[in-house]
Amino acid sequence: MPDMTDIIRSGSMDIRVRYVDCDSMGIVHHSVYPVWLEMGRTELLRETGITYRELEDTGVLLAVIDLTVKYRRPAQYDDLLELTTEWIDAGRVKIRHQYTLRRDDEILATAETTLACVDREGRPQALPEHLQSCNT
Repeated sequence: MPDMTDIIRSGSMDIRVRYVDCDSMGIVHHSVYPVWLEMGRTELLRETGITYRELEDTGVLLAVIDLTVKYRRPAQYDDLLELTTEWIDAGRVKIRHQYTLRRDDEILATAETTLACVDREGRPQALPEHLQSCNT
């Protein structure tokens, strides 16, 4: 696993709104945003040199235990969006992320998640040391 000098604390990705993401009015349905947040977390982790698949292979599972989304402006079919994901802190068992979704310079939504590290039976377990060290 990488040492903490390799941990990237923020990353961005582009998202093109697909037809399937929208309701009959061409507006992105609220249920799509958590999927995009998961994509942002996964890519941020990948940028550190670790994949979620590798964590799972070692028995480390990360379960969303808290999710807050504030919808400010609607995203629409075929918009090109930028999702910024920030790793804001980590403790012995939990990791928190913040997100900003933009269309050009306009903020469409902000969000925050808390994930807990659990084993395959769903019991809390300590995060791997390199993930706990996020705050240092």
